[in-house]
Amino acid sequence: MNRPFLLSLEDVNKTFDGFKAISNLNLYLEEGELRVIIGPNGAGKSTMLDIITGRTRPDKGKVEYGPDTDLTRLNEYEINRLGIGRKFQTPSVYVNHTVEENVWLSLEGKRGVFASLFARKTPAQRTRIEEVLSIVGLLPHAKRVAGTMAHGQKQWLEIGMLLAQNPRLLLVDEPAAGMTDEETAKTGELLMSLEGKHTIVVIEHDMAFVRQIARKVTVLHQGTVLCEGSVDQVQSDERVVEVYLGRKKKGDH
Repeated sequence: MNRPFLLSLEDVNKTFDGFKAISNLNLYLEEGELRVIIGPNGAGKSTMLDIITGRTRPDKGKVEYGPDTDLTRLNEYEINRLGIGRKFQTPSVYVNHTVEENVWLSLEGKRGVFASLFARKTPAQRTRIEEVLSIVGLLPHAKRVAGTMAHGQKQWLEIGMLLAQNPRLLLVDEPAAGMTDEETAKTGELLMSLEGKHTIVVIEHDMAFVRQIARKVTVLHQGTVLCEGSVDQVQSDERVVEVYLGRKKKGDH
């Protein structure tokens, strides 16, 4: 039995200066699933995330969150408050603050950096900060200044900062970019541990990482869905081999 859709994009289109970035896009996410989206550069992956989060308005089409919320009518902060969090490819943390302060500043309901820093943490907030840091594997680094950490650790911290907001839908853009093999594997374990508790969309190019975490893969090409399925199904699809993996098999024309 299928879970209810948390997010639905139907017949979504977006053109920039004559370039069709998104073309008749249909995408459906079930509550609690971990979905990986791949595709060549220019396939529309980032534009799709921009549309979901309100950074960009579609020219036409429906973007529904839950049973009856039309995201195209809301602005970015309203969408964020609905429980939709986005992590960009480059980590964005408060580099001059400690790891625990970064999570403290990101807690659900917190408003204002300076007011937060001079306020006292409640026992519940302290517990939540420790929970988040444990989830992302950074509790031993709680007192460390974020700017001194390795690239992978900053990526995990930013995921923790999103988790502190208690998102229902988590959009993660190329989390493995620039990571070592060990960091990549740990990132995969982290994202898989969140499956079911959150609905997660991961945009990724690293196919080894995709194979580690993916249950269902959606391939975008020229702003629309080329195919969907398991990693094996997607990698063996002739269209994907041609447009994404960049080659044709011998004898193909």
